[in-house]
Amino acid sequence: MPFLGQDWRSPGQSWVKTADGWKRFLDEKSGSFVSDLSSYCSKEAYNKENLFNSLNYDVAAKKRKKDILNSKTKTQYFHQEKWIYVHKGSTKERHGYCTLGEAFNRLDFSTAILDSRRFNYVVRLLELIAKSQLTSLSGIAQKNFMNILEKVVLKVLEDQQNIRLIRELLQTLYTSLCTLVQRVGKSVLVGNINMWVYRMETILHWQQQLSGIQITRPAFKGLTFTDLPVCLQLNIMQRLSDGRDLVSLGQAAPDLHVLSEDRLLWKRLCQYHFSERQIRKRLILSDKGQLDWKKMYFKLIRCYPRREQYGDTLQLCRHCHILSWKGTDHPCTANNPESCSMPLSPQDFINLFKF
Repeated sequence: MPFLGQDWRSPGQSWVKTADGWKRFLDEKSGSFVSDLSSYCSKEAYNKENLFNSLNYDVAAKKRKKDILNSKTKTQYFHQEKWIYVHKGSTKERHGYCTLGEAFNRLDFSTAILDSRRFNYVVRLLELIAKSQLTSLSGIAQKNFMNILEKVVLKVLEDQQNIRLIRELLQTLYTSLCTLVQRVGKSVLVGNINMWVYRMETILHWQQQLSGIQITRPAFKGLTFTDLPVCLQLNIMQRLSDGRDLVSLGQAAPDLHVLSEDRLLWKRLCQYHFSERQIRKRLILSDKGQLDWKKMYFKLIRCYPRREQYGDTLQLCRHCHILSWKGTDHPCTANNPESCSMPLSPQDFINLFKF
């Protein structure tokens, strides 16, 4: 059988490392492959990339510099798809199964953080992955995780909103990485350990930037929140689903502090997040002999999970097993596709890929 290809006796091809990886270059004059890389780059850059030019070259230092360069790369290795098919086993039509890392790469989370309805959902999903699922992601999915996290931090630094939410996310991720690097071992993380050390340093830098945010008072001289009637102020406060936001609002002005201590606000907040059985197990009386709903709320959140509420969520079609964002059209063969859609919380999304 004849050998179809380049003669094995010919000289090897020349490759040059670029931002997109190693590429083969041709000589513009002769049309043949370049035999000397120095014609396309300086001598210093050529010697830096070739480990065999110098015997005294520090391999460890070069490896660390290369890892840092890779971690700074902004290229995201994922497809911005509106929906994906979730299959958990091999069939005649499909082979293999969909993993958490594959779904995280293919679904468009990078654009979802720009939508205020999906922002809290994506942040909660990142927090759950950082707690327990980081090691189950592939190397590309882990890099994609850090790229999306960087976009989240930059967005918060720009609009100065959801600062506490991102602080908790970064603290959770840093604690998990410290445990994986120091206690569990280096083998559970994909990639060189120097790359993860650099990422931990980046997380600390982000935390410092968030701590240094100074929220300036807007130069708006119109109607403010405190100018509204008391009944409207209480009505707006009832829309807050986090007790910490209610406490922060009470610290803005003395009049708001009095409203934020209203027993009815904290009672409704407890009844919204927790069941009657859970509330009866954590009863706390005040000095006046009444139920202290504020103390009960902060006691309950340490014992039970709070009720999660999101403006937009991922949904799974029970008919065709397609995962997509709410309101996204997908090729469903059901007569009524909307009735087949099942909303997924961030924890349900992770449980979907546990086999």
